[in-house]
Amino acid sequence: MASELVLVVDDEPSIIQLATIYLEREGFRVQGVGDGEAALETVASQHPALIVLDVMLPKMDGLEVCRQLRAKDDPVAILILTARDEDIDKILGLELGADDYMTKPFNPRELVARVKAILRRDRKPPKDEKPVVLGELTIDPVRREVRLADQILDLRTQEFDLLLTLADQPGRVFTREQLLQKAWGFDFYGQTRTVDVHIAHLRKKLESGSVKIETVTGVGYKLID
Repeated sequence: MASELVLVVDDEPSIIQLATIYLEREGFRVQGVGDGEAALETVASQHPALIVLDVMLPKMDGLEVCRQLRAKDDPVAILILTARDEDIDKILGLELGADDYMTKPFNPRELVARVKAILRRDRKPPKDEKPVVLGELTIDPVRREVRLADQILDLRTQEFDLLLTLADQPGRVFTREQLLQKAWGFDFYGQTRTVDVHIAHLRKKLESGSVKIETVTGVGYKLID
């Protein structure tokens, strides 16, 4: 994980400087740019492992940057920053394919922890785990592949981890906080809306099959066949 390139996109030089100091302490290489167009150009030329992406940017906002990257199926991890403590930016960012979000002002130590948590998801060593089979749904942890009947589902990294967490104990009710800890691998300080958005994505992708994610009102979610 150390020495990987993190792109920090923000029009405030002080934010780039602060993020750079803390990320470089942990061994990351950091590059900073100040607008959305430069972000897209840098991703294309430098292929960073992760982008710390502000929403409010000149030339092209962060949500549009996120949309364009995902439209090209670019796998770069995206951590959205928003200066407003409003759900709309966070939800839009997640729906457009961001991996997580933080609200400004942020604790730089938390930023580093989240960057590590996001990148760690793709670096879990393959285990000799048998596929999980629920009805017509098959989840292969080694190949990180999900099949619904004869169709391979296109799941993003976090969607896969969330589904696997639920499928490991079908019928068990998980709270949002438990899902954040188990699937994200990090305590997200009560920002459980992240779970709700990813659950909505998974439901759409599972809707043609018999396996469903059920809401347990006031508690959380469970997977049922």
